[in-house]
Amino acid sequence: MGKFVRKLNERIKDNKVLSHIVTMQYLPRWTVFLLDVFLSIVAYAISHYLSFAFLDGATVAETVSSAKYRILIFIFVQALSFIVFRTYSGVLRYSGFVDAYKVLSSVLFTVVVLFLINLVSWNSYGMTFFYTRDVIIYLFVAFVLLFSLRMFVKTLFELFVMNVASAKRVMIYGTKSAGVAIAKMLRSSVDERYKLVGFIDDSEDFVPRVILGVRVYKLDSELLPRMQKLGVESVIVSPMKMQEINPAVDLDIFLNNNINILSAPYVSMWKHVTDNESPKISEIKSVEIEDLLERPAIHIDLENLEAFLKESVVLVTGAAGSIGSELVRQIIKYSPRLIVLLDQAESPLHDFMQDLLHTYPNHKFTSCIADVRNRKRIDDVMDLYRPDVIYHAAAYKHVPLMEDNPSESIQANVMGTKNMADMAVKYDVKRFVMVSTDKAVNPTNIMGASKRIAEIYVQSLYNHLVKKNPNCTKFITTRFGNVLGSNGSVIPYFKKQIEQGGPVTVTHPEIIRYFMTIPEACQLVLEAGLMGNGGEIFIFDMGKPVKILDLAKKMIRLAGYKPGVDIKIAFTGLRPGEKLYEELLNKKEKTMPTSNDKIMIAKVQEFDYNLIKDEINLLIEYSYLGKDFLTVSQMKKIVPEFISKNSPYEKLDI
Repeated sequence: MGKFVRKLNERIKDNKVLSHIVTMQYLPRWTVFLLDVFLSIVAYAISHYLSFAFLDGATVAETVSSAKYRILIFIFVQALSFIVFRTYSGVLRYSGFVDAYKVLSSVLFTVVVLFLINLVSWNSYGMTFFYTRDVIIYLFVAFVLLFSLRMFVKTLFELFVMNVASAKRVMIYGTKSAGVAIAKMLRSSVDERYKLVGFIDDSEDFVPRVILGVRVYKLDSELLPRMQKLGVESVIVSPMKMQEINPAVDLDIFLNNNINILSAPYVSMWKHVTDNESPKISEIKSVEIEDLLERPAIHIDLENLEAFLKESVVLVTGAAGSIGSELVRQIIKYSPRLIVLLDQAESPLHDFMQDLLHTYPNHKFTSCIADVRNRKRIDDVMDLYRPDVIYHAAAYKHVPLMEDNPSESIQANVMGTKNMADMAVKYDVKRFVMVSTDKAVNPTNIMGASKRIAEIYVQSLYNHLVKKNPNCTKFITTRFGNVLGSNGSVIPYFKKQIEQGGPVTVTHPEIIRYFMTIPEACQLVLEAGLMGNGGEIFIFDMGKPVKILDLAKKMIRLAGYKPGVDIKIAFTGLRPGEKLYEELLNKKEKTMPTSNDKIMIAKVQEFDYNLIKDEINLLIEYSYLGKDFLTVSQMKKIVPEFISKNSPYEKLDI
């Protein structure tokens, strides 16, 4: 049968008329209506023949005029019934229970009307117009013919059209309602024709069964050979299944065997079939590496956060960046009175502002081109807007660049933070939340050390102020690792290299990093900013570290290539200031739990504000002299655990 279908498909492809017919999206309504009328006439003729030839064995003897009027009245009634029940409105190849119900209702309605006509005729003339046996037999024959037409078209479409369109053979991972809904949508697909060949079930109480005419296979050692035999190219994972499994591990069985992973949105997001409209499955997409690394949703204290932010003036520095922009989008949900978007990058800030105005026309935003290094400009901005809360995300963060430009790193990350913190105190800001990094722990590079110095300043400033004024500005620091998809992160870099055909460059085969998503990181920043009492450094649960080499291999497989064969992986060596693994705490630090198990408080070494202020001012002064070694030497004095790696500044550690 398979060979016959393939040969017939080739014939269809070669024939212009047939290839056009099988690729039509749907038959016009009037065509379906005429087909139904024609089949109903055939059904009536068959019923009349069966009524006499098989039941009585008698011949049909009647006048031509009576037969003519009988047929005309029957056609009128049945056609009217088709219109009333709109049997022609559905797309034939999507026929199902609803269509069967419409057809049955239409035929039943016709039969009832014909009996009523007989009743009126008998009461008026003492005779019936239609043979009772004809009408009863017609009910069954008409339903069979009309519904058979729909099943024939549906089967023909699935058998030939799906193959003509070179449909991808897929399985669905998940047999619950979400997986079944996806299967139904696939069968109705026009945009991207997938051929469903099976379901995958990983439950312990697996029972062999069939769903929607396709077999359910158990996730075991026999699955892959069966998938290869069936020619499966992709596996679609239902959204519910993505929540039940650990995608980073449980989908490796498919990725390692060059089977594409596709994800589908929740059923409520799918566009359902309407009268003349086929269902859209464009929302089905290839799984991204972010989907595999993403962890379960974080639940934060929405009620208290709304009470905290509602009707407040909120200022976000670095607002056009990956973290800053996501912070803004999340803050919008809590209806602040005004959000001030501060950034020195003109074009990104303009684009982001336009996007916000379009997406949130009823919220108030204002953009402010300013550089946190310009103290006078920051003073003017603070005086103008008088913010209640500041989220300080502006920073230079690229490790190799900062290793080559330590003075710029100090001026942006240290002096910029100092300027913002000092102005927050001057204008009586309620809370100041600083975004830091895990690279500030036992730093091995300029960027990490500069962020650690910024942490030291805001913490010591708060400890100094709170002794005199318990109601002073609350300074809170949040520290987390790499963020998926942020500007300059490894994932967009790998994607670009894969698109270019490789090689994918990894600095070291053993290098590992912590990852979290941008929304997850920003949710925790907001939560920590709310729960902080001042002076804390909050660290986030980053989950398990990810080996960058494994990450690269997985991304190559997700793109449909074989690592080391289609796309090469090259090791380039550790970059200046880079280390094999990042830490969230140094050896002297301990943590304390909070009400959110994803957030902990780091117990860190505290510094005397008056002493550290002078040291930091001296550091900033050195940075303006352009003396890199002098600047870095002062950094190491402030942060003794700062030990350079793979850097010219290693000389200062001797």
